Amino acid sequence: MDRELRTGRRDFEGAWLHARGLMDALGFPVDSPGMAGTARRLVQALDELTSGMHEDPGRHLLVTFPPEAEKQGMIAVTDIPFISVCEHHLLPFTGTADVAYVPAPGAPVVGLSKLARLVQGYAARPQLQERLGEQIVSAIADRLETSGAACRLRAEHACLTLRGARAAGARMVTIHVKGVFETDAEARAEFVELSS
Repeated sequence: MDRELRTGRRDFEGAWLHARGLMDALGFPVDSPGMAGTARRLVQALDELTSGMHEDPGRHLLVTFPPEAEKQGMIAVTDIPFISVCEHHLLPFTGTADVAYVPAPGAPVVGLSKLARLVQGYAARPQLQERLGEQIVSAIADRLETSGAACRLRAEHACLTLRGARAAGARMVTIHVKGVFETDAEARAEFVELSS
């Protein structure tokens, strides 16, 4: 599967039959009144949670606005909620993203809602938190004229909290940076302080 974008035919009926078969093989009472539609709902939920596989989230950055000043400081949106699905267990991980960028001098800027849509679009696919952060900063750096981009993700992973170690409340934190946030300790510290 292409890590950036997967397109193609989806077979919901086949997925439903496989989900039902999996549940049956595990001994679930698939014909009981309460579970009769569970396999279909499972397929619908997974399709909804991974809808970002069928889109290019970076497209949200194509709509820009003229800058208000020739030189601008950091632009940031914090506490963007996201839901993703761990590609290792197909269990959800949920959290928040802090996203920032510094426009290049005279460069156009993007609407704040577009940064939230970018995060949510990349999150809506089988994912790793580390990859998610890298995809977000790469899209900003590649699609906007910037001096730098940064993303901090904090998430609780069901594969850690509900099974295995069962470490309820534990969160994973990742920080991804490009450009000025990578090379300028002061800019990086400003971002980390903002997103703390």
